[in-house]
Amino acid sequence: MCTAATYQTSDFYFGRTLDYESSYGEEIVILPRKYKLPFLHMGVSEQHYAIIGTAHIANGYPLFYDAVNEKGLCMAGLNFVGNACYAARTADDSDNVAQYEFIPWILSQCATLKEARQRLSTMNLTNTQFSENFPCAQLHWILADASGCLVIESMQDGFHIYENPVGVLTNNPPFPQQMFQLNNYQSLS
Repeated sequence: MCTAATYQTSDFYFGRTLDYESSYGEEIVILPRKYKLPFLHMGVSEQHYAIIGTAHIANGYPLFYDAVNEKGLCMAGLNFVGNACYAARTADDSDNVAQYEFIPWILSQCATLKEARQRLSTMNLTNTQFSENFPCAQLHWILADASGCLVIESMQDGFHIYENPVGVLTNNPPFPQQMFQLNNYQSLS
């Protein structure tokens, strides 16, 4: 089971496990500031923050598992099979982001969690596949910087953004259930 965690001391730490039994060709990817980053519904971004993360490269495009930008904003996608549901079509009044573009879209333009919250309020996360060979991954995301942590879930009943006071996310179940299940451990010290 994959898990992402944040840790705040005098410094900020972000990490995740990638608990797969085999490799999907993931590698460390660096996107420099002036790398031309295409977005399916919004054109090409030629000026953005530098990004480093773990991705599978398909047709020259980084399909990120997790990443951090030069400002310290971090994001990871974790399996959310059976719960993830994305918009079936684009919306005229929103920034339409294909599910596979979500991590680079946020990290390329947001320096802080506060900026990311703003961008998320105008976003429509679509179920556009990368290609016939790459269907939409069923994911939910953790997004964090030194100021705090969010969980983002796109489900049948809507798009949810949760404050994450514990700074940890794992695969299923949905985040509210993960928080409730922490009650099972309240007697431990």
